[in-house]
Amino acid sequence: RDREPRAMQKAVSAHSGPAPHAVVIGAGFGGIAAALRLSAKGYAVTLLERGDKLGGRAQVFEMDGFRHDAGPTVITAPFLFDELFTLFGKKREDYVAFVPLSPWYRFYYQDHTTFDYGGTVEDTLAEIRRIEPKDADGYLKMVAHSKVIYDKGFTELADQPFHKLSTMMAQIPALGKLRADRSVWQVVCNHLSHPKLREAFSIQPLLVGGSPFDTTSIYSLIHYLERQWGVFFTMGGTGALVAAFGKLMAEEGIEVRFDATVTRIDVAGRKATGVTLASGETIAADIVVSNADPMHMYREMVPEAALSASTKLKRKSRLSMGLYVLYFGTRRQYPGVAHHTIWLGPRYKELLDDIFHKKILPDDFSLYVHRPTATDASFAPAGCDSFYVLCPVPNTQGNVNWAVEGPKLRDRIVGELDRTMLPGLKETITADFYMTPADFETRYLSFGGAGFSIAPYFSQSAWFRFHNKSESIDGLYLVGAGTHPGAGLPGVVCSAKVIEKLVPTVTSQAASRP
Repeated sequence: RDREPRAMQKAVSAHSGPAPHAVVIGAGFGGIAAALRLSAKGYAVTLLERGDKLGGRAQVFEMDGFRHDAGPTVITAPFLFDELFTLFGKKREDYVAFVPLSPWYRFYYQDHTTFDYGGTVEDTLAEIRRIEPKDADGYLKMVAHSKVIYDKGFTELADQPFHKLSTMMAQIPALGKLRADRSVWQVVCNHLSHPKLREAFSIQPLLVGGSPFDTTSIYSLIHYLERQWGVFFTMGGTGALVAAFGKLMAEEGIEVRFDATVTRIDVAGRKATGVTLASGETIAADIVVSNADPMHMYREMVPEAALSASTKLKRKSRLSMGLYVLYFGTRRQYPGVAHHTIWLGPRYKELLDDIFHKKILPDDFSLYVHRPTATDASFAPAGCDSFYVLCPVPNTQGNVNWAVEGPKLRDRIVGELDRTMLPGLKETITADFYMTPADFETRYLSFGGAGFSIAPYFSQSAWFRFHNKSESIDGLYLVGAGTHPGAGLPGVVCSAKVIEKLVPTVTSQAASRP
């Protein structure tokens, strides 16, 4: 923490004029969406980012002519992104293009068979019948059940504030009827019988940081979310979407400052009054919105004396798994490899138990393989491919020595991909590098090196999750993966919609900009 004496610090008001000032900490998707929504409400907004680029974890890495999206790679619920442009009377498609993917995901099994998921319902049913005909009807029933959960959990509740216990209590009957106490795995097994299909249709919680064996069945809504809106890729990558938001923020007069690490949220009594940077500069604010990991923020950025008992209890929340991400290019192309492949290892439940509960690094793994050059050739030099391979691993609470294990895991992953879906990879791989949970901890200030902040258990959802309106400090609001409604791009973008409903309304007089 910054220990410079207060007498030596100079308070700086970043704006003058009648508009109330909002400071947003962190330029991930949650922070960007919050900055845009607050600006549209009439606030003068300063967005502070400790790195040198927008995007948070959605960075773009380049090496030897190969480009990689470092974070999110798919777009679901595209309307959530369209809304942020519509706030200002603009169209997202004038800034960046979304293209539909087909298939959405290809599942690759150890017996070298595959299952393509996506496209029309009939496309999916044809693939299911190829593996287990009797599961086709079960899939239709599962999607119908997912729609009921989607209508309640996403359409009705995803952008609703849950900082009041009464709000949660009012939803208990509906959540009980939907059997929110059951896991995603239990719901899938209730509808599908074949082990391959059960694995394929239960992996969605891993995309938001949870094991399907522990994650509340509310996250089964992802099936209908994908079915309703499709799965898209941003031409130019997710980085192109970040750049589009950067252009929009510049057009709307949102001040963005890079290399601005917030070390403290300043508090007077119970009220947030601004922030202090690592440089010692203080910036006054009427409201503060944090896109930082709340597990980090409530440990390092606010006075301990200001914390309520409930906040201190939530600091003991169980974390999501960690992520090991390997980036590389190939000096040849693999035209038969889909844009997204879920490479499933020999174990499923046992593997996830090792990662989530035992917190050990096993010898085997399952992988998420992203080949953006399947859709956008600009990610690699001519005749080459670009790849990103994500491997779920224990977070840093597992005490894995990544300086030792990082290179070993790289070689094991390359070896297995060479043996299976990327033959010849050992000879053609180039420009490879990786990130570990230890990098997430230092680069993104992610507590415990967790890939998605706290895990999506029922006991850590809605009111039980970190509140969007701080439980401890007035004028402090939270967005991002660790808050309601949860991780994943739809979740973090929706968290900004919650903030929009919670912040004080700007009067027409105060909203007049200088």
